[in-house]
Amino acid sequence: MPQTRSSRILLWMCVLITVNQLGFGGIIPALALYARSFGVAQSAIGVAIAIYGLARFLVAMPAGQLADRVGRRPALAIGGLATAAGNLLCAYAPSFAVLVGARFVAGIGAGLVLVTGQIVLADISTPARRGRVMAIYHGVFLFAVGVGPLPGGILAERYGLRAPFFAYAVAGVVAAALAWMWIPETREARRRDGADSPSAFPSFGSQVRILTGHAGFMLVSLVSFMNAVARTGGLFNVIPVLAQERLALTTGRIGFGLALASLVGLVLVYPSGVLVDRFGRKSVVVPATVLSAVSLLLFLLAPSYGWFLTACVVWSIATGVSGAAPAAYAADVSPPGMNAAAMSVYRMLADLGYVLGPLTLGLATDLAGANLTLAATAVLLAGSGLLFARYAPESLRPDRR
Repeated sequence: MPQTRSSRILLWMCVLITVNQLGFGGIIPALALYARSFGVAQSAIGVAIAIYGLARFLVAMPAGQLADRVGRRPALAIGGLATAAGNLLCAYAPSFAVLVGARFVAGIGAGLVLVTGQIVLADISTPARRGRVMAIYHGVFLFAVGVGPLPGGILAERYGLRAPFFAYAVAGVVAAALAWMWIPETREARRRDGADSPSAFPSFGSQVRILTGHAGFMLVSLVSFMNAVARTGGLFNVIPVLAQERLALTTGRIGFGLALASLVGLVLVYPSGVLVDRFGRKSVVVPATVLSAVSLLLFLLAPSYGWFLTACVVWSIATGVSGAAPAAYAADVSPPGMNAAAMSVYRMLADLGYVLGPLTLGLATDLAGANLTLAATAVLLAGSGLLFARYAPESLRPDRR
């Protein structure tokens, strides 16, 4: 694929994911508190968060198949519309049970958008440029998620906890329109280095078996799984409630801290992509994963709002440095023509952390307290990075650097 067309597609994918993830980030300060407003326990709040991840987990493989069968652009547009429908239902939920169901619908939409987006990036990139392409996209992704809590927190303070969900519904419609009007189809690009006809490709199930038999692919998925546990179980579930109860922070101040930190991560995005393409994927994935674990300990020990902001910045540095290195690694080890299978399996395994993180960390907080829960999560996160360092082979060959 010519580089100019690839750059144009990357630009529009960044616009689309900015709109979509601004909506997602906007509900972060309000989600746990909105769920609690129905009079449920911390573990039940975890259910409201985890059901979203369960939907993403269940739709990951079908999303890859859909993107291969009908195309990347339709899959993105359908995902945006499902996101809008789910969040609109969240805003009007009359009970906690309806909220949980609505979150499931919204998660289906998110899964379609996120899986298909990474498939598009794998389609348009080569190993020599993949780190930078995915880092730019991932940086925009993180920036939007990080900035989103600022307007989301303000909306929740001024107009109530339902308001951010209305905003996310609007963002989903806009994302669907962008996908349909401005994202060209990239499905045929999967054959760039692969077979000339569809019949030459293994079945989707066979592709999955090939990928899950690769040790490096499974270990990088473990790293992403633990990062998802830390993000959704810690950052989205335990930490906002901890910050409100221990430090007496409002949703606006929590949102400001998360938004401020995102600026740091954005600055580091492109340099991290250059590092990934120059020195390899492992040189970035391992230290960034360990630094993410350190940030959880800082949240745990924060005695003031200043320390809370420091923890936000360290988290943002870690996620910004890591960028899209894990996804680039997963795409690297994918055999030619298997981009959709590789990215959907990778997202499915990573999104399992979105399911288990809020549930297990919410339950652990109810049983053992936030301190022990966050400390244990930090240890497991660091451990996943060290396992990847020890047993995963480097995916970027020297001749492709």
